[in-house]
Parts: sequence; structure tokens; C-alpha cells
Amino acid sequence: MIQYTYALILFFTVIICFIASFDKRILFNKHFGSFIKASTIVAIPFIAWDVWFTANGVWWFNTNYTIGINIGGLPLEECLFFIFIPFSCVFTYFCIDKFFKLDWLSGFNNLITFVTIIICSVVALLHYDKIYTLVTAVITIITLIYLHFIARVDWIGKASLIFTILMLGFFPVNGVLTGTGLESPIVNYNPKDFLGIRMLTIPIEDAVYGYTQFLLNLYFFKLFQAKKSIKNENINEG
Repeated sequence: MIQYTYALILFFTVIICFIASFDKRILFNKHFGSFIKASTIVAIPFIAWDVWFTANGVWWFNTNYTIGINIGGLPLEECLFFIFIPFSCVFTYFCIDKFFKLDWLSGFNNLITFVTIIICSVVALLHYDKIYTLVTAVITIITLIYLHFIARVDWIGKASLIFTILMLGFFPVNGVLTGTGLESPIVNYNPKDFLGIRMLTIPIEDAVYGYTQFLLNLYFFKLFQAKKSIKNENINEG
């Protein structure tokens, strides 16, 4: 049974959100296509990052907790992580955005963007020798620069608040992955490659990594949603 631990974590993370997607008040199932395209685009570079880090010993996996199927040196569960976790996150955003008026949070876009970029820049400069810390900080900076200054999205404040709410799920999921409640962690980190600051058992880089992944999934999800709406409008007009 122990070899199903990682798989069960993913299952319990996504199952309630998946079932709730078909609720008539939500109907997130109508957006599955947009989500799959968005998560696939984001997953490709993140999995490549994961493969490279694993191959170079930045982190590694305890295969006692996985079913034994590997893709590119990663457990199958790790690859599915980049679909299942974003699904729950985007679904949560979709629901909160649907039922609560949080557009006023756009007033915090500048503050959140500039503060995050400054903090990540300082951390990257001070800890450039720690590869996980450096890459996470740089990718976060690039993502926020693109979203705020180029794409000019108006939902960074809203997404940031919702990600803070999502941390309630982040702690138990990533906590178990990093060793909480287990004899040994499922995911192990090379102490030379990250700051060593942990939230319980979770490296702080994981939270920043998750934030960036969430923002990118949300960006592409909204992009495909908009394209679908335009296409439907053209069909109706035709």
C-alpha cells in the first residue's frame, strides 16, 4: 500500500474539485478544454525543469512511495502533479471569482508585483550559488514582468489572495510530499541547492514555485477561455 502514497495524495487533492466541476452552479466542466491546453503548455517547461533538477541531484524521489512507472527519470505521479494540482488551483480560483466580487484587488497589482520582484531579485543576487533558489526567483521575476508589464493582466492581486487561501491545501499536500507524517520524505532536497528555510517540512522555494506555476496556468486558462468566447460569438453571429 505504501507505494500508492504519492498517487493517493494526487487523487484526494483533485477528486472533490473534479466532482464539484459538474455542479450546475459552477459548470467548470465546460472549461476542461481550456484548462487541459493551459496546463499542458505550463507543464512542459516545468517538467523539463524537474527532469534536469532530478538528473543533477537537486532533488530526488523516494520510490518506496511511488507505483514504479518513470517518465524521463520522474515518477509518473510527479508528471501528473503538473495537471492535478493546477486543476484544483484553477478550479478554486474559478469558483471564488464566480461567487465573490474581488475586482477591487486589482488596486494591489502594482504593490504585489514590485514587492515580489524586489524580494526575488535580492534573494537571487545573494544566493546565486543555490540553484533551486536562483531558478525559482528568476522564473518568478520573469513571469511577473510579463504578466504585469507586457500582458497587462488585471488579476494579479486577486490571484495572489486566492493563492494565499490555497495555502490551506498546500501545507498538507506538500507537507506529506516533504515528509510530514511519513518515515521519510517522498521528495528529498540537496541542502546545498536551496535556502534551507522550511515551513514545517516544506522548503520556502516550493511556495514561490507553486505561486508562479499558478499564475502561469491561470494566464493561459484565461487566454483560451477568451478565445473560446470569441469563437462562440462568431458562430452565433454567423
